[in-house]
Amino acid sequence: MSGSILAQIAGPADLRQLSYDQLGQLADEIRTFLVDRISRTGGHLSPNLGVVELTLALHRVFDSPRDRILWDVGHQAYVHKLVTGRQDGFDRLRQLGGLSGYPSRAESEHDFIESSHASTSLSYALGNALANQANGNDAYTIAVIGDGALTGGVAYEALNHIAVMRPPRLIIVVNDNGRSYAPTVGGIAALAHLRFDPRYERLKKAIGRQLRSIPGVGDSADELARRMKESFKQMVQPYTFFDALGLKYSGSIDGHDLVSLEETLEHAKTFGEPAIVHVVTEKGRGYGPAVADAVDKLHGVGLFDVSSGRPTSSSLKLTDVAGAAVADLAERDIDIIGISAAMISSTGLSDLEAADHRRVIDTGICEQHAVTLAAGLALGGKKPVVAIYSSFLQRALDQIITEVALHELDVTFLIDRAGVTGPDGPSHHGVFDISYLRMVPNLTIAAPSDGEELAAMINTAVSSPGPVAVRFPKLGAGAMPTLPVAPLPIGEWEMTRAGTDVVIFAVGRMVDIAEKAAADLDQQGVSCSVVNARWIKPMDPRLSDWAADHRVVVTLEDNVLAGGFGAGVLERLAATGLAGRVRILGVPDEFLPFGDADDVLRHVGLDVGSVVEAIAGFASQPPPS
Repeated sequence: MSGSILAQIAGPADLRQLSYDQLGQLADEIRTFLVDRISRTGGHLSPNLGVVELTLALHRVFDSPRDRILWDVGHQAYVHKLVTGRQDGFDRLRQLGGLSGYPSRAESEHDFIESSHASTSLSYALGNALANQANGNDAYTIAVIGDGALTGGVAYEALNHIAVMRPPRLIIVVNDNGRSYAPTVGGIAALAHLRFDPRYERLKKAIGRQLRSIPGVGDSADELARRMKESFKQMVQPYTFFDALGLKYSGSIDGHDLVSLEETLEHAKTFGEPAIVHVVTEKGRGYGPAVADAVDKLHGVGLFDVSSGRPTSSSLKLTDVAGAAVADLAERDIDIIGISAAMISSTGLSDLEAADHRRVIDTGICEQHAVTLAAGLALGGKKPVVAIYSSFLQRALDQIITEVALHELDVTFLIDRAGVTGPDGPSHHGVFDISYLRMVPNLTIAAPSDGEELAAMINTAVSSPGPVAVRFPKLGAGAMPTLPVAPLPIGEWEMTRAGTDVVIFAVGRMVDIAEKAAADLDQQGVSCSVVNARWIKPMDPRLSDWAADHRVVVTLEDNVLAGGFGAGVLERLAATGLAGRVRILGVPDEFLPFGDADDVLRHVGLDVGSVVEAIAGFASQPPPS
């Protein structure tokens, strides 16, 4: 091949025609391509720069899609997309109607699971491998999981079960770069660098043959050979977690050495039982600014300047306000402790960590443990602040209910990325948290409409008894409020605009949309009140009076309709005979697409224009009898 090699790759079969020199050139081209495209669209940069050679080796050794390659989390699957015929889609990466930032079954037969939450690939892989075994299918199942994802409990549950079920054609690739979002936490980060060498198997067989030739040994020869091989192995390298499970384990392989990778993967195919291939990679490899970044190696980025790696625009985010508010309150209250699940910087807790690293705990990708840990701290008189994205916190619902709320513990939940988040897609939109939290007894739920309210509600949460959840979207914050902001009375809403025909009860980011819609409706002769319903639970006792004063009651939320804020308003007004006036606007009963948040809101009818049209229609209808 001459010129660009990447341009000539239409599918995995093309990779098998390349020499190792050509593959090296291709790896360089892929890294240049990724940096260029992601600088213009945003996306997951460093995870993909680190798995270029690994991805090429996987697609040369295995026959996708017949052999299934499962990417844990999936944010490292861009290279996989490139070599499976989707290069043209990168100009519209993570945009509505464009290319997903995660594996997508709708995009390609090479994408087997819609992965985007960590630690799940091993369970998927075991299930698929068992199905293949039952169906007489001799295809391989390969799970690629990072050392960061191996901190998650579900991965250990799957490993334990894999050791019992032992399907013959299951291969687990541990991509060890010492990081998830941030440096990996926990014992898995100290994986021993061991061996995956056919000489051990040959040694075992040779010893077995010698032992069988000894009179009286007979059938016990193979067992004696196994024990002697293990003893020899322990003289060379120590025992590992994988050894304890009885799984074949490679030891560490250079994840950027294509020859070594391919030899090891080919050998893993010969065992007829589950095998672990442990590859060591460099996150951000080939792009200096990513390698040099001490925070997260430019893990997930917006638009950035290629020469420096710096964002082309920087604005204050609500996450920044939340982090500053927690750090400010912690300076005044020594009992406040921040907790997050492998996302200290991403959830704003880096301010507190910088002030006193002893008061911030990173649990790794362990949301369930993080919440129960907070419960234990609260029982000990501390005031834990648990900062976790909305769609990740749902993994810990059981712990929120039984460990925190049941005990009425003083735990604050900072729920970042609540509502429609945008380009990360259906598994990352935080549109379920109102529904899954509203049903929990003893739990207060807050939804600030701006940075000032966010800081005030965090103050309220840490200074009030019992658990409080503060949900806020992925949005800009304007300016940093003067801290601390005085707490707000729990359950007290605010009427921001007075009208006569329609009252709009809006939560969080939807307050701004409600106010803009009300202004437009006023021009159409529909007079609207707007109420910032900043406490989802408990609700303001004035709700019934406001509803009685208006012919139409509209609720507006960026949460699913089922069990959400609007459902709560209906429940309250049903007791007063006013439920017939209520119309609910929210997220429909479907998984939302990826794309810019404004585009997604427009897609589901929650932008200003759509809200105006809907309310005008409600107002034109005759009043309920």
